[in-house]
Amino acid sequence: MVGYAFMGAAHSHAWRTAPRFFDLPLAPQMTALAGRDADRLNAAAAKLGWDSTETDWRRLIERDDIDLVDICVPGNLHAEIAVAALEAGKHVLCEKPLANSVEEAEAMTAAAEAAKAKGVLAMCGFSYRRTPALSLAKRLVDSGALGEIRHVRAQYLQDWLTDENAPLTWRLDKSKSGSGSLGDIGAHIIDAAQWIAGSDVTGVSAILETFVKERPVGGDFVGLGGHGGADGPKGPVTVDDAAVFTARFANNAVGVFEATRFALGRKNAMRVELNGSKASLAFDFEDMNSLWFYDAADEPNAGFRKIQATEPEHPYTGNWWPVGHGLGYEHGFTHQVVDLVNAIGAGEQPTPSFADALQVQKVLAAVEASAADESRWTAV
Repeated sequence: MVGYAFMGAAHSHAWRTAPRFFDLPLAPQMTALAGRDADRLNAAAAKLGWDSTETDWRRLIERDDIDLVDICVPGNLHAEIAVAALEAGKHVLCEKPLANSVEEAEAMTAAAEAAKAKGVLAMCGFSYRRTPALSLAKRLVDSGALGEIRHVRAQYLQDWLTDENAPLTWRLDKSKSGSGSLGDIGAHIIDAAQWIAGSDVTGVSAILETFVKERPVGGDFVGLGGHGGADGPKGPVTVDDAAVFTARFANNAVGVFEATRFALGRKNAMRVELNGSKASLAFDFEDMNSLWFYDAADEPNAGFRKIQATEPEHPYTGNWWPVGHGLGYEHGFTHQVVDLVNAIGAGEQPTPSFADALQVQKVLAAVEASAADESRWTAV
């Protein structure tokens, strides 16, 4: 694995946990962790359970005892590492968004297609797909329970940047992150909406806004943000703080999307709602074990009913706890590992593929283009 911060910790937990709760066709071995700072790297490896370390990710590519490379670093490094790994015959798991540009994502997708012909597989880490309640939503749509999909609403609301003195981090530097709320959390709801609806976004009209133009260059870094010095030096914020756009899908559904890290009181409200001709469903990650479902056939006594997605027959949950005991954020990453290892064991393409992630990248690019052009309708 390359990188050991927030995503590195989540992925490490998943690699450790997956084989202990699921029967896998292959046994994951946490062989080597790569990072630039040797002291911090060694401490992370010891804490997270890795057997060895490398201060240059290229050494992972060269090692014969490594079959898969897991990429958990900022987006500006994704393409170089992924392409090199695939060309060296290593399977790849890459965090989202796939890249910082469509061009990089296209190069990664081409490398993945070439590698697939040789039995080498690649997957992009849109982990929310593996939330049992969202997977259940996908199952309901695929079964035809909603009928014709007409509306898609998707939001991702956080508030960790509302403090104007929160310090600059790599997520606020476009050269490293590619974009702000749009790519960081907007990518998740674009992927989830397209996946659940079973249809791609074909066009958008967008607004991007940066509310705080400068932030302290230092301070106390806590979690995703932290606290900076109000009187110290500041640097420019070069990404969006909020992204809002309308969309049309290939199946003719209309969509409304919102991603922001300035929604006070919303900590991780990743929300999706679909309205069909026969039924509706709604999900909010802040109540992640629940799916709300409305069936018009139940009229005149219809209403949204809460499905507790913890039954053994629901996606993934049968391998965990008794009914009603609930899962957490980390379980999505464990399910991601399970699906990836099962796919590798079967020699089948895991999903989402790099091609799926490229489609998300094209939506991100269209949103940026529309926002830069007075919100004009922009094709994906």
